[in-house]
Amino acid sequence: MKAKLWVNHRPVELNRFVEDLVARVSVAIVSALKGTGDMQELDIALTGEEVKVAVDGREIPLNPFTTEVIASTLRGLISPLKGVDGAAQVSVSVKVD
Repeated sequence: MKAKLWVNHRPVELNRFVEDLVARVSVAIVSALKGTGDMQELDIALTGEEVKVAVDGREIPLNPFTTEVIASTLRGLISPLKGVDGAAQVSVSVKVD
């Protein structure tokens, strides 16, 4: 899996461990949702309290609970990374091998 991370519209450089962690956690959260199936590409966008998830280019509907779980997980996952203070906007893109 390959992951890319942007915070406040700026790319965040990820070492191999962090890239793998971000990819696996993101895929694990979304794969639990109905209608995600076998995904090849995953995009998650977090802006404020709004979360959008797209699997293979198709947006997945989220309820309030799922939105909060995904937002909290992403914020917690990236909070220890350097240069992500004040992460108002977070985007994760994952390509599954």
